[in-house]
Amino acid sequence: MEKAKVYFTDFRTKLGEGLPTKLKRLLRQAGIGQIDMDGKFVAIKMHFGELGNLGFLRPNYAKAVADVVKELGGRPFLTDCNTLYPGSRKNALEHLYCAWENGFTPMTVGCPILIGDGLKGTDDIAVPVQGGTYIKEAKIGRAVMDADVFISLTHFKGHEMVGFGGAIKNIGMGCGSRAGKKDQHSNGKPTIHAEACRGCRACERECANGGLQFDAQAKKMRVDEAACVGCGRCIGACNFDAIEFQSDAATKELNCRIAEYAKAVVDGRPCFHVSLVMDITPNCDCHSENDTAILPDVGMFASSDPLALDQACVDACLRSDPLPGSQLADQMARADFCDHHDHFENTTPNAEYKTCLAHADRIGLGTRAYELIVMK
Repeated sequence: MEKAKVYFTDFRTKLGEGLPTKLKRLLRQAGIGQIDMDGKFVAIKMHFGELGNLGFLRPNYAKAVADVVKELGGRPFLTDCNTLYPGSRKNALEHLYCAWENGFTPMTVGCPILIGDGLKGTDDIAVPVQGGTYIKEAKIGRAVMDADVFISLTHFKGHEMVGFGGAIKNIGMGCGSRAGKKDQHSNGKPTIHAEACRGCRACERECANGGLQFDAQAKKMRVDEAACVGCGRCIGACNFDAIEFQSDAATKELNCRIAEYAKAVVDGRPCFHVSLVMDITPNCDCHSENDTAILPDVGMFASSDPLALDQACVDACLRSDPLPGSQLADQMARADFCDHHDHFENTTPNAEYKTCLAHADRIGLGTRAYELIVMK
């Protein structure tokens, strides 16, 4: 397979051109105009941010993408699917209120906002995964699949389970309905180390399925294997490293399932992908808070290949220097620090992303070989 083209520009601006305008210019140079959008429904998949989180992409960037789509004759809408865990986005009503409160309205973004898997997260469609090893049919939000053209607009940042959240994560996990998210998480179950558990019950508040139970006598949490769906939210909620997956294979298989879900979404229709590498927080925007960035802002990337895009973004991040006072800097200052020579793995040593990229390459989601084209 020949190298994919990935287009890049930094966040420097000149008088008379703001960042949204520069993003529009990047989209055009990257070839978005080659897609026939005339009269077509165009899904722009993005993350609206959890309430309390301020690391998500500003609505201004979404409007820039929607404006270009409309210039090309398309009928854009912003979309995301409901979450598996409790929070502000587990059904369409709460999800829309969350989006509005975070600044995403038809007036601010210039197009409608649709929740991809409907009111209760049950409006999905089974999509075959060509070449899938783990998933034969992916459960994707119906509105996402009804669109004629698919665009991903991704906030590239760290992630507490899969290393980083890039285009593939935004597409694969993000476009899965609630059942689809269970499908991706289902083969991994956490274990709780009693000696480290403080009994604070923060993890219990994140569990939507009764998969955690509090032992009042021991003042410790335990996993109910029968009820747990392996979504992993409890791991991100624990501040004391008391919860982890029972084996590395769980995270690696999750990575593979995410890649296969992403392939189900993009196969067979025109697609375009944009990633903004900024506010590189250590954890996902699904959290109701965000920590300080671990790396400085890098720039904006665009490509028709989501795998090449992710590879280019992570490569750029690995060339950056850690920011002082961040989770990454704290980890590197520990007496028992083990250098993985990777900023994302050094930030969250239990996280792992290389399996996702390798599996995406294997199943034909794209290529990891790319040519970086820099736009000034």
